[in-house]
Amino acid sequence: MRDSSSPPSPIRVINSVAPIRIADNGGWTDTWFAGHGKIFNIGVYPYAEVQVEVFPGSGERNRVTIQAENYGLRYTVEPGQKTWTHHPLLEAAIQYMKIPLDLDLQVSIYSEAPAGASTGTSAAVSVALLGALDRLTPGHLTPHEIAQAAHHVEVSMLGLQCGIQDQLCSAYGGINYIEMRQFPWASVSPIQIPNALWWELERRLVLIYFGRAHDSSKIHEQVIRELESEGPDCKRLNDLRGTAEKSRDAVYAGDFEALGRAMIENTEAQQRLHASLVSPEALRVIEIARAHGAVGWKVNGAGGNGGSITLLCNDLSMAKRHMIREIEQENRLFKNIPLYLSRYGLRSWELHKAAASGCR
Repeated sequence: MRDSSSPPSPIRVINSVAPIRIADNGGWTDTWFAGHGKIFNIGVYPYAEVQVEVFPGSGERNRVTIQAENYGLRYTVEPGQKTWTHHPLLEAAIQYMKIPLDLDLQVSIYSEAPAGASTGTSAAVSVALLGALDRLTPGHLTPHEIAQAAHHVEVSMLGLQCGIQDQLCSAYGGINYIEMRQFPWASVSPIQIPNALWWELERRLVLIYFGRAHDSSKIHEQVIRELESEGPDCKRLNDLRGTAEKSRDAVYAGDFEALGRAMIENTEAQQRLHASLVSPEALRVIEIARAHGAVGWKVNGAGGNGGSITLLCNDLSMAKRHMIREIEQENRLFKNIPLYLSRYGLRSWELHKAAASGCR
């Protein structure tokens, strides 16, 4: 392990960022039990940020130092270790990328998006980390391949229940329509719109965090058992798939009322999966948003206790500000998270190498 009191200078510094996602209409259909799916989502900042400092190999056993800034935790790992310790997702991603034997690394990870906000933060971290480590190996993976690798890490290496949309949104960024032909294979169609529509959509969107991490594993297990028994083409899943197509068409048309209706339809479809997927906190925020003229709302991710909700406001900025103020006054835990639509997905670069290798 390196002595942090007198650190040597790194020979390379690799930076990487990836956006989180909101308004994931069609979520739940990007899973193994759905078989095939249609998903609409929007990549936004705040993003997950990774910085990798690269040092000549020291010959020590624990060659990688992880600094998880959001948790105030710094520790070392050995690539290829048999068990996970503090942060399995980070450690599994490092193991997957097979760090060159002649290098030591210090990996710093940070995100302004709260963990457990149901906005795909863990996927964004995984995509950003894999994208940074990819610069240490021969050749470069495409954004789609990075997304597939991030999904593999969560499902195959960690054994987690995980759809495909979060990783794809972090890798591609922007506004996406995703068609999963057969789990986990999918195509991504980025939705290109004029700047005026992009700016207006960005102005209307609000992300409200409920102040505690998403935790509904028992409910989700129950829903999964029910959906698995009903089959991939059951009405409850088809209702969700339909909202993705409606969202795509509404954005292309610049019809924010139609987009709002699709968001509401999706949230109501989530309630039909299980009433607890739309929490009392979400229902109260929806009530306030409706009173201030909001045209749409989508409980982010699979839903349940904690997490967050995306709101689509009307054309009056003052109404949006009044709404946010009342929501934050309603509950001291409720927090507006400022967001910006991401023009890009995964970005990785080396500033001092830019002239030679460029950015991507």
